Amino acid sequence: MQTFNADLLIVGGGVGGCAAALAAARSGRRVILTEECDWIGGQLTAQAVPPDEHGWIERFGCTASYRLYRDQVRAFYRAFYPLLPGPRAHPHLNPGNGWVSPLCHEPRVGLAVLHAMLAPHVTAGRITLWTEHVPIATEADGADRLAAVIVRNLRTGCDARVTAPYFVDATENGDLLPLAGIEHVRGAESRDETGEPDAKAEAQPDNLQAFSFCFVMDHDPGANHVGPEPASYRYWRSYVPPLSPPWPGPWLNWDGLNPRTMQVFPYRFDPAGEPTGPFGGLWGFRRILDRRLFEEGAFASDLCLVNWPMIDYVGGHLLGDDPSSRAQYLARAREQSLAMFHWLQTEAPRPDGGLGWPGLRLRGDVTGTTDGLAKMPYIRESRRIRAEFTVRQQHVAQSCRPGETAAEPFEDSVGIGYYRIDLHPTSGGDNYLDVGNLPFQIPLGALIPTRFENVLPAAKNIGTTHITNGCYRLHPVEWNIGEAVGELLAHCSEHGLTPRQVYRDSDRRKSFQSRLTARGFELAWPSGLDLEAGDPHAHASYLYY
Repeated sequence: MQTFNADLLIVGGGVGGCAAALAAARSGRRVILTEECDWIGGQLTAQAVPPDEHGWIERFGCTASYRLYRDQVRAFYRAFYPLLPGPRAHPHLNPGNGWVSPLCHEPRVGLAVLHAMLAPHVTAGRITLWTEHVPIATEADGADRLAAVIVRNLRTGCDARVTAPYFVDATENGDLLPLAGIEHVRGAESRDETGEPDAKAEAQPDNLQAFSFCFVMDHDPGANHVGPEPASYRYWRSYVPPLSPPWPGPWLNWDGLNPRTMQVFPYRFDPAGEPTGPFGGLWGFRRILDRRLFEEGAFASDLCLVNWPMIDYVGGHLLGDDPSSRAQYLARAREQSLAMFHWLQTEAPRPDGGLGWPGLRLRGDVTGTTDGLAKMPYIRESRRIRAEFTVRQQHVAQSCRPGETAAEPFEDSVGIGYYRIDLHPTSGGDNYLDVGNLPFQIPLGALIPTRFENVLPAAKNIGTTHITNGCYRLHPVEWNIGEAVGELLAHCSEHGLTPRQVYRDSDRRKSFQSRLTARGFELAWPSGLDLEAGDPHAHASYLYY
């Protein structure tokens, strides 16, 4: 087995992993970045989910490098796509015109932009990228440090040993934490532990948010693309999720629940035309290409990204120790999504009184797969480190801070973010938990494990709870977390410090925060924010029609 050495090993090439690699490399660190999938980018690409962002994103509320990513996505469309003059000139071009986000774009465009951002560092030898690699073992250096991580090439089966002064877990599920013996938690904590008003009476480690296999489809109204009925279709057609409060009927149905009120909410879906604006319909919800923005005839159809409640898999979670159970849950989740698509083609009630849209077609060419689904499951909840500081509901929820326009301020802030506390149905049988939240900061203490000195989290595995993970898991927040970790480890390397020493010493912490500010980080929100303006679903100022 060959040994490789770097200044930093980042395990996981999703949103946080890429941001961490960019930050460390621009400071001259030599980085090895590994990723399980053959695509980097995680939520943005392999999971096929456009960015979930707040309503202030075009003005403030992210790092400079995340803004660069967004700008380059728009520049890609302006450079290579036949946009009409109006959309081309619009400073906030939204290629998909989806109402869930001001930047709904195709996965491959995100992939191209991320590779372009990494390219100078790859050419210079500062970043070495290994896709289709997973961690399988670790080597300790005493009680509180890692010496090496063993990664396996999924294509060849060959293993490689990587040594480094620092290691980062940026995997989607926090996979490095159990391998290294790093203290962590999974699932729902008890109210006695966290004091959170919406926490469980007892801890439920197997109660995690659903994961989903998203898919992209288009519509050719004159064609019939209906294939054979999926083997498990009849099961999913009648499946009623075992949730409390109960779901209003079978999963495959247009009757759902409003996550905020838990009242029955009739979904609308019509590829031929839907009302424009928030909650206008599911075709436009996460649409990633709106053909109306392009020259006539350029595209025969819009591209609709399906990330709807009906594909949330609640039959199990991916954080158990049994690989066969994990494989079973992944297979079942894929079956559920394929069943949902078949239902849309054949039995879904149409506004005109008919059933199904046979002209719907899966676009695996857009997601890079043969079955038409996303390459990887969309992960909402990971293992989370036991951290020096844990963000709890009391710190960020509106109900816990009446009259405030921002969450609890943290002196050790390394960034900011905003989203509602948005928990999807869970493997433990909970229905939605969607509650008002305040614009928050990312505390450095949530990035520091309680014991390990040279391993940091850089994704959804930071020191949050089951509840606050619901607002810290979004794309720009994960990017900010990863970028802050990359900067922190570069800073520690340059000054001979450990991350804990930076966190615990006020002067050192302020010095590091000055570095972040110089790099384009925003560490605090402006005062007097209009919370309604920041709600990503409360307005449609980024829609063209």
